[in-house]
Amino acid sequence: MVTAKETTQQRGRGARERILAAADRLFAQQGITATGMEQVAEEAPVSKRTLYVHFRTKSDLVIAHLQALASSGKTLEGVLTLAELSPRERILRLFDQPATDLASVRGCPFIDAAAEFPDPASPIHAYAREQKLLMVRLVTALVAELGCVEPAALAEQLVTLADGAASRAMVLNEPDYGRHARAAAQTLLEHALPRDGSACGEVPT
Repeated sequence: MVTAKETTQQRGRGARERILAAADRLFAQQGITATGMEQVAEEAPVSKRTLYVHFRTKSDLVIAHLQALASSGKTLEGVLTLAELSPRERILRLFDQPATDLASVRGCPFIDAAAEFPDPASPIHAYAREQKLLMVRLVTALVAELGCVEPAALAEQLVTLADGAASRAMVLNEPDYGRHARAAAQTLLEHALPRDGSACGEVPT
């Protein structure tokens, strides 16, 4: 038998999910700062009271939104932990735009959020920075697994290419723009990774 308390909890979880789904749609379509809390409540739909029960401030909502994106595996960084892919293929998948229902190219939501909240002390900017630092750590581990003895520098080059390609794809609304950066990444990998048993970065003799 379902108790009244359990029913309330179930309704609460449903409301939170609807709020986050509404925020995801609105933030993607019109940006974070252009979206008001009242608009999110209307889109969910929930009362403003219910919205503020789950998210006391807009900052709380934005961070929860970014956390949900990060855990979904549907961001640029999501491919880096796909165990079914080889380390090299995970890296090269960084240059493919994540699937989306939007008519336009979204780009990287963490870069977008940091741009809308440029103060490094902002909790939203800080969370976006954490995700970008996690991205480079994951790529560093992958290129180290491939045999590079100086993986940090190569990883920074690769993530710079990936973030730059995602930003240009969004600006140009060209979902396949990453192919240019992917070609550059392949060249970097070919020249940086071991060949004929040599160490990373060394020229075979």
